[in-house]
Amino acid sequence: MSQELITVYVEGTPVSVSPHDSAAAAALKAGLAHTRLSPVSGEPRAPYCMMGVCFECLMVIDGVPSRQACMVRVHAGMRIERQNEAKVWA
Repeated sequence: MSQELITVYVEGTPVSVSPHDSAAAAALKAGLAHTRLSPVSGEPRAPYCMMGVCFECLMVIDGVPSRQACMVRVHAGMRIERQNEAKVWA
């Protein structure tokens, strides 16, 4: 069964993913070793639970910081970037 793929941009690199994937899954598929840095220790962090509980997957998505990447479904042309600063509270 073939599935249509879409292109998203992870750190500026085009990545083909399923339209049913999350932004966190796209980041992992792109080979990112980490998706953010801890604001306390500076240690790299990466998606962990993939269900919106742990907040380890915070990323900048389409220019909006502090998005839980595991909870955001991809769309064609989406821009996904690491978040290297503290969580931004709305």
